[in-house]
Amino acid sequence: MATNTDLSPLYRTLVGFDRISSLIDQAMRLDGAPGYPPFNIEQTDENAFRIELAVAGFAEEDLNIEYKQNTLVVTGKRQQGDEGRRYLHRGIAERSFERRFGLADHVKVRDAKLVNGLLTIELERELPEALKPRKIEISGARAKPRVASAANDEAA
Repeated sequence: MATNTDLSPLYRTLVGFDRISSLIDQAMRLDGAPGYPPFNIEQTDENAFRIELAVAGFAEEDLNIEYKQNTLVVTGKRQQGDEGRRYLHRGIAERSFERRFGLADHVKVRDAKLVNGLLTIELERELPEALKPRKIEISGARAKPRVASAANDEAA
C-alpha cells in the first residue's frame, strides 16, 4: 500500500540530517519486503540491541552475516543434498534468503550465534567521546574583560 506523506514539517526541525530522507524512503520500500525468515528486534539495554532470525534447517556454514555502510545483511543459502529424498509433504521452508537491516551510526555487531535454529545477533551502540553529551558552562556578567592599553601598562 503506497502512501504519499508530506514530511516537510519534520525536515524543517532537523538540522544536519542529510541522510534522513533516503532512510525514510528506504524504510517505506522495505515495509513490503517478504516475511521470510521471520525475525525479532529487541532492545536489551539503553545502547544494546538483539536481532533474532528463525532459520530452522540452516547450518552455520549456510549462513553469512555482513556489515557494510550501516547495513547489516544476513543471507542464507542451503546446501543441496535432497536429491535422494522423496517428500510426501514439504512444509519446512529451506529456501535461500537475504534480509537487510539498516543500522544507525556507531552501532556495531558484537556477537552472532546459532542455537536450535535461532540466529541471534547482538548489537551495541558505541558513541565516541566527541558525540557524548557534555555540560557547557555559562560565563556570567561578573567577569570583567581585561582591556590592554598603554596607560594601564605604565600605571602598573
